Amino acid sequence: MVEDAPEEIQTFVDRRHSDRAPVTVRIAYETVDSLFSEFTRNINEGGVFIETEQPLGLEEQVQLQFQLPGDEEPVKLSGRVVRVESSGMGIEFGELDAIARERINQLVVQLRTDR
Repeated sequence: MVEDAPEEIQTFVDRRHSDRAPVTVRIAYETVDSLFSEFTRNINEGGVFIETEQPLGLEEQVQLQFQLPGDEEPVKLSGRVVRVESSGMGIEFGELDAIARERINQLVVQLRTDR
């Protein structure tokens, strides 16, 4: 964890292998005792940024569910908070099944192509 980061931004060392692509979709996420619904700001193959005024703490484990544009079936997966800032939080995806990984990868490629 970056110890001397400004108070509004807490993060772990950035391990992103690729840039995030902008996408806004409703995302539901839950912790052990709470359920939330917000919107995404961006996504890549390894995670998503969720806009929220009440971000969770670093390392908090979450269950995510969201529907990708053009898909009928929602993506369901686990993740953990790896970045917290005043406008939201970055979630690193946990293990993805092959179908979810492919759906997310296809969306990210499409979004990057559309830029």
